[in-house]
Amino acid sequence: MNSVYFSSKDIGSIRRRLLTWFRANRRDLPWRRKRTAYCIWISEIMLQQTQVQQVIPYYRRFCKQFPSIKKLANARLDQVLKVWEGMGYYARARHLLQAARMIQKQHAGVFPQDYNAVRRLPGIGPYTAAAILSIAFQQRYAVVDGNVVRVLSRLAAFPGEVQTTGNKKILQTLADTLLPVKGPGDFNEAVMELGALLCTPTAPHCGVCPLARCCRARQQGEPERFPFKRAKKKRPHHEVAAAIIWRQGRILLARRPERGLLGGLWEFPGGKREKGETLEQTAVREVREELGVRVRVRKFFFKVNHQYTHFSVTLNVFHCDWVSGRPRPIGCSGWRWVLPKELERFAFPRANGKIIEALLDSIPRS
Repeated sequence: MNSVYFSSKDIGSIRRRLLTWFRANRRDLPWRRKRTAYCIWISEIMLQQTQVQQVIPYYRRFCKQFPSIKKLANARLDQVLKVWEGMGYYARARHLLQAARMIQKQHAGVFPQDYNAVRRLPGIGPYTAAAILSIAFQQRYAVVDGNVVRVLSRLAAFPGEVQTTGNKKILQTLADTLLPVKGPGDFNEAVMELGALLCTPTAPHCGVCPLARCCRARQQGEPERFPFKRAKKKRPHHEVAAAIIWRQGRILLARRPERGLLGGLWEFPGGKREKGETLEQTAVREVREELGVRVRVRKFFFKVNHQYTHFSVTLNVFHCDWVSGRPRPIGCSGWRWVLPKELERFAFPRANGKIIEALLDSIPRS
């Protein structure tokens, strides 16, 4: 492997240059100030699918409310989801709570240092386990995330499609080869930092990159050609209808099942339009199937377009009046009648935030 990509001299140079640059240029991030396993774990979970600048305020709020594994383990899911609200990918929050309870029960509240034990925790895959163990405990596990893949692909001018299983293993081996025995956590952070700040997907800053002399992609004059990826498939789009159901000044909310997309969050009940339905018919049917109550559509209220990872939706919202039936959790995990002013106490999916804002603005203030 070494002979194909880098000599021992190249490897030593890459390590020295990268670590020297990192010590002088690393960002002052809150989880780098208090480098406990708990802080690293929380930050790494949050940084999955979310940009650093968006994570920072969430990280501070989360650690203020749940400053330890014990505090998190003793929290209710609603509390955790509310702090997480707006960041998306809510399975991460559910997994954090489940993992904290497991650590509390199986490891006496102390974050484990054994790789297999860490991997058994909900929400932790190979990358996250490697990041936590290397950064918090200086164990020699190389991380390979999107930034690292880009840096390695360009350094080696790696010709393969990086999403295939075989090529992922090759890049992991290359990362393992470059990782030093001393200070592996610093080196992992340095590679990720280089990818975030200089070796960017477009318009990389090759002129100031500490690894420019070693970079085969730069030598070829086409760094942006790397890494090679498959073309993305077009995401499907769904029309969705949701109901703001009124009864005696209160609104009926449904809580999504804990498993699955947006699990455990509250919402205005609704769902996808079926073939041949009007949106009004969709709202009535979905409420009946979800909660077992009959409603009558009063009028259209609001429309929201929202993008998820694998699909997009247009959420059409209707004011509806309760007609009959006692709510039951048929297609949901719970329900509640609430006053409009109480809506902000609940954790909702991001798309619902605009609906709530518009709803509260439309209600005359007493």
